[in-house]
Amino acid sequence: MSAAFAASSLALLACDLDQLTADHLMVGTLLSTPEVEVSAAALAGVDAGTYAPDGGDVLALPAQTAAVVFFGSRTGENSQPSGLAGATVSVQPVGGEATALSDEGSGNYRRSSVGASNFEYQSGATYQFIATRGGTRYVGQVDNAPMKETIEALHPPEGFLRVDANTPLSFDRPAPPANTDRTLGFVTVVPLSAEGAQGEPTYTNLPSSPVQFLQLVGLPGPYREARVTIPATAFPQREQTYLVIFHAVRMGGAESGNLFLGSALLAGTAEVGVVRTR
Repeated sequence: MSAAFAASSLALLACDLDQLTADHLMVGTLLSTPEVEVSAAALAGVDAGTYAPDGGDVLALPAQTAAVVFFGSRTGENSQPSGLAGATVSVQPVGGEATALSDEGSGNYRRSSVGASNFEYQSGATYQFIATRGGTRYVGQVDNAPMKETIEALHPPEGFLRVDANTPLSFDRPAPPANTDRTLGFVTVVPLSAEGAQGEPTYTNLPSSPVQFLQLVGLPGPYREARVTIPATAFPQREQTYLVIFHAVRMGGAESGNLFLGSALLAGTAEVGVVRTR
């Protein structure tokens, strides 16, 4: 029995050493947002009571799922990972259908549910991120993709929050279920035009570069805080409508021994609130 335990420990150590010295890495996200209804009152900044709740004064923004993956080598100059194009990359729930990502060059791969109607996020699923290049398969994995985390403060009776421009916004996350760790939480703020068109984010703390993902592996604690504060710079304009998108995510990493141990993969789904500045 002791010999068997020692053998299994050595095998695990060897696997970890393989992953620690592996040349290839993968970082990326699988994120979903639900359908969001934005009232004409929120877009115009007027009293919601002036609009009849007949559905005609509500703009529906469709639900969306998107995957973004960087697949590369750690042999780049100045220790910067270098992207590897020409791989076949997909995302799939274990036991489910794989969704192929488009090669955008320089090691970047992407797919959204726009144009891929069968690409939907599944809470509770174990997701695998798979890259195949030169006949070799590399696998990353995220276990138990989380459910949406309801943030009560983002849903006042009026249907949207009124805040002063250039003012920080804070809210509290609910406590996690007993005997479980709080998921990581990331915020993105996006302006909306009067017609409901989304602009470029005014703020996000989601990692976007391979180096930022690697840093997240080493220091995830700040993203588990119960209180979330969005900086004042996220709301720069007066009389502007913004979407506050809060993603609760779970982090996974290398599953196959040929993938660097510091690979970081995120899967999660969002809670969305509407903010109108004054």
